Amino acid sequence: MTDKERRELLKKQYGILFESVSIALFEADPMGLNFESNTDEYEPEVGTILPRLAKSICVQDVEKIVYEEFCHWFSVKDAGPKETYGPVASKIWEIWLGHA
Repeated sequence: MTDKERRELLKKQYGILFESVSIALFEADPMGLNFESNTDEYEPEVGTILPRLAKSICVQDVEKIVYEEFCHWFSVKDAGPKETYGPVASKIWEIWLGHA
């Protein structure tokens, strides 16, 4: 199964949650990839973040998850400091709690 096929399965599994987290990351744009027309740019990261959220008990857990996934997808250097993910982690936490 390809990465794209896995993502499509996750989109079906998580539905609006997948889309909402993708939008949150696109708007926060931690990697500077938002060119306004490429709204699916952060879907690979969402595909690895969402399955880990079930183990989160607070926004700090989400911040750690998001940071780790960006380090994985890009690099520690490119991801920058963990603290920069606080605002988007808060947004994702809100989305997650609203979905539960």
